[in-house]
Amino acid sequence: MSTNLPQQSRFSRRVFMKIIPLALLGIFSVGFGLSKLFSPKLAKKFKGKIKGANAKIGHMMRMGNFPLATEFESLDTIIVGGGMSGLSAGWWLQKHNHTNFLVLELDQKVGGNSQSDENEVSTYPWGAHYIPLPGPEAIYVRELFEELGVIKGYKEKLPIYDEFYLCSDPNERIYFQGKWHAGLFPESGASSEDIQQHNEFLAFMKEMSLRKGRDGKRAMAIPIDLSSEDEDIRKLDLMSMSDFMKEKGWSSKFLLWYVNYCCRDDYGQTAEQVSAWSGIHYFAARSGKAANSGNETVLTWPEGNGWLVQKIQEKFPEKIRKNALVHKIEKKDDQFMVTYFDVDQKISYAIRARNVIYAAPRFTAKYIIDKSVGKIHDPKINYVPWMVANITVNQKPEGAGEDLAWDNVSYYSKSLGYIVSTHQTLKTLRQETVLTYYLPLNDHAPIIERRLALERDHTYWANLVSEDLEKMHPGIKETIMSIDVWVWGHGMVGPGVNFLWSPERAKMLESMGNLYFAHSDMSGISIFEEAQYRGVMAAKKVLEFGV
Repeated sequence: MSTNLPQQSRFSRRVFMKIIPLALLGIFSVGFGLSKLFSPKLAKKFKGKIKGANAKIGHMMRMGNFPLATEFESLDTIIVGGGMSGLSAGWWLQKHNHTNFLVLELDQKVGGNSQSDENEVSTYPWGAHYIPLPGPEAIYVRELFEELGVIKGYKEKLPIYDEFYLCSDPNERIYFQGKWHAGLFPESGASSEDIQQHNEFLAFMKEMSLRKGRDGKRAMAIPIDLSSEDEDIRKLDLMSMSDFMKEKGWSSKFLLWYVNYCCRDDYGQTAEQVSAWSGIHYFAARSGKAANSGNETVLTWPEGNGWLVQKIQEKFPEKIRKNALVHKIEKKDDQFMVTYFDVDQKISYAIRARNVIYAAPRFTAKYIIDKSVGKIHDPKINYVPWMVANITVNQKPEGAGEDLAWDNVSYYSKSLGYIVSTHQTLKTLRQETVLTYYLPLNDHAPIIERRLALERDHTYWANLVSEDLEKMHPGIKETIMSIDVWVWGHGMVGPGVNFLWSPERAKMLESMGNLYFAHSDMSGISIFEEAQYRGVMAAKKVLEFGV
């Protein structure tokens, strides 16, 4: 991981016991300062609640003590996990007539961090909410988009996208010095030197997007494993993005803010924590083009990537079982025995299967895969916690400067700002909307952030969000109808220094016989394209070796 951020998994018990008192002292100090703002007497009560996956059920896999299986069946393939990787694996198997499979999902809904929700005002996302135009390497994304009608045809080999799914203008704006400005770089306060460095930065990223290695591959691609293997490109993974900026002589505070924001936006980590390779990848790998749109456009829906979740699961709804906690995978002769606990019925099922696609987060594998399958590799992965809030308001936010955009960011906030769920709607006269607010929790080590998050109640989160929004939009508190909150304890994998091209990640890609791993963790970057790629790759192995 990064030289600046210790990983949870690298703490020995002795080191942890030494640092935890100091860490807690700092937390208590911060908490004392915030207590004035969030004290019961001063904190405002908002309607809403904390939603999300049941952490207690998830923690059951570590505790064990499940009842013995009383129901038995046999299938060809079991997919563990119904996130985007698992759904993509099912999509690929289904379309290639391998229909004897089952997806087992712990949660009440499939989709992982691409889940969505709906209220009387709008649908809205609980996590991933857009997809850049797929580039030349993202062939499976385009194939899916063709099936779903997102791509309606081609003109001179360029995709023609359904206009309804292309993000409408205005796309993004930034709150700076008391008013809103177009784009995400605060040019209004920038000096000529700031502008020059920004232009140099953009020119470099353009050069990197066009660069090809000696192996003929693009320097940086999506999926990342199709990127160039040239050593001089991959060595960028050995330094932080922050150090890379220093090496290039880019010191503009506005440029550094912008780069830091982008790293936190895609990875939940700062420029000091992510590798330079991943930091540059954010800008250089997005090379998709369209016949009917500019290259910078993204694809989005009111419910975010939850739209894709719904469309994919509609292809095989009878092959998905929810509230199914897989707690043991063992080898029985030449097959696998997959045992899961039905959370609703309180009984365990055992399924004999020839193939297993493990599409759950990789850190869970050590608790579930039995030694009879083989020695499980326990990778050193850093998972970044996130808090996402959906704020329903009876009036669209107002403010000086540029009009309300799809993506709205404050230069002064620790958050990533908010997106507007009704931005794509044709009902432009409606004033009610839902704002989806994103906050990566990275002030402390992830293990501490997760514990703090579990201790905080709805009042804490709702006031934290409303106070931040109030700074951007004075008076917005009076328009808030409800605030719902979701905390992602293991929100996404963090691509720290020397992780993406390390032996550690390479080891993660190895299968265990007919057990194939599939999750965006395998890529080290948590985006839809990587999750889909991992699911499809695992499904292709089943079709090639497991039938």
